[in-house]
Amino acid sequence: MISMPVSILRACAAPILGALLSLAGCSAVNDPINQTLSETDTQLDTGLDARVSNGADDGIYIGLAFSGGGMRASAFGHGMLEELRATAQQANGRNGLLEHVELVSGVSGGSVTAAFYGLYGPNGLNRYREQYLIQNAEKYMANSPLNPLTIVRGLSGGANSRNTFARFLDESIFKNATFADMAARGHAVTWINAADIANNTPFLFSPETFDALCSDLGALPVSEAVAASAAFPLVFSPIVLEAHTNACNYSEPDWLTAARHNPEASSAMRAYGKTLESYRDPKKVKFVKLLDGGITDNFGTTGLTMARAKSKTPHGPLSPQEAVKLRRMLFLVANAGVQSDYGWTQKKKGPGGGQLIMSIAKSSMGSATRVGYDVMRLTLDDWVTDLIEYRCGLSLSQVRALRGSTAGWDCQDVKLFVGQVSFEGVDADQRDALNAIPTRLRLKTEEVDAVIQAGRDATRSNPELNGFLRSIDGFADPLGRIAGARRITPQ
Repeated sequence: MISMPVSILRACAAPILGALLSLAGCSAVNDPINQTLSETDTQLDTGLDARVSNGADDGIYIGLAFSGGGMRASAFGHGMLEELRATAQQANGRNGLLEHVELVSGVSGGSVTAAFYGLYGPNGLNRYREQYLIQNAEKYMANSPLNPLTIVRGLSGGANSRNTFARFLDESIFKNATFADMAARGHAVTWINAADIANNTPFLFSPETFDALCSDLGALPVSEAVAASAAFPLVFSPIVLEAHTNACNYSEPDWLTAARHNPEASSAMRAYGKTLESYRDPKKVKFVKLLDGGITDNFGTTGLTMARAKSKTPHGPLSPQEAVKLRRMLFLVANAGVQSDYGWTQKKKGPGGGQLIMSIAKSSMGSATRVGYDVMRLTLDDWVTDLIEYRCGLSLSQVRALRGSTAGWDCQDVKLFVGQVSFEGVDADQRDALNAIPTRLRLKTEEVDAVIQAGRDATRSNPELNGFLRSIDGFADPLGRIAGARRITPQ
């Protein structure tokens, strides 16, 4: 080997280092995406308590959460929706079980599917694949690992600004729609989840969050929220929100104050309260920096936990009328996460470099997600207990006033089903192929179709879904195929 003199190395290193430092100054910086909420404005309410449940008369309520995982997650969630539409189609009209979907929540790649469903409902499913899933969502992005500028910009804060992915989303599917547009269409309550990287907490695009920021949620483009939810570190620079501290008269809601000072409140609830409190203190927060929601909660279940926590009643966030009519609730998480990578555990060396960074990130995200999911399950279990106690404490006259009739009334007849739809629900060969699909925003058409089919297959075999179906009149076999042609009603 021919060695280069140290003096020459030093001479060469100086201009290279200077060039890299100058490139670092070119890192992507985002302007704030939110507008001020003036004292005369009324905040848009997109919460569960703002919408009358379409399924209340049937006593059936379905909530869905879509995990992160790039385009793979978007396609997997789409497959789950397609299968839910096919299930009970004969008995329940052309949209099957989607007739009962009241809530969708999304993180990162899953937030695209959640937002698309929130905007267009079941009728939009037929064009989602062509308009988004098989398109190149990286069209405007700088993502080449061979480009020094991309690498330096990534290491200095983020290789891509909000104007790349958000721009593509508006051009392809969202068409500049806002949260006000989504709420007006009323297909489902829709939660988009990001991560507040200063407070290390989930960031929910909700009225409570934007009230604390004195900001107008209704005017915010859906694409901007989805881009924030999918802003993977280094690939994207943080999405920025401005805290308009003095723009409105903000009063912290009583439930949040109580939660922050209640020693029995969950640590997640107290952290959420402190986060909103920080938005009111300009010495702490002038600008909120958001990145991929998967950093703090890759299933997007935090919002449901918060919705229950803020309820001042045993039946909230449901209304009294919904509470007495509810009999069956299903909450499914579309988990498009790949299995653990054991490649570097087969040798003594490693992991190192990028592999080490990704391993650390995945470990942190996986742990936070599992905890969030377990908390959500416990919250729902406790809520069902409170709900039954509330129902059984009502007089028959109260039941009649809320329900319209006491015929068939059973105060304890409430069943909850919570589960994950994942790659574990498909056969081993299919699973191996799915685990090889990368986490990015552009996939081959055959990969997209394979993931969609996996979403359908895993949904069809999901034990929680099939338990839910068996508890509903009109379903006989364990795969949820129709046994009768009548509309589904709880038994």
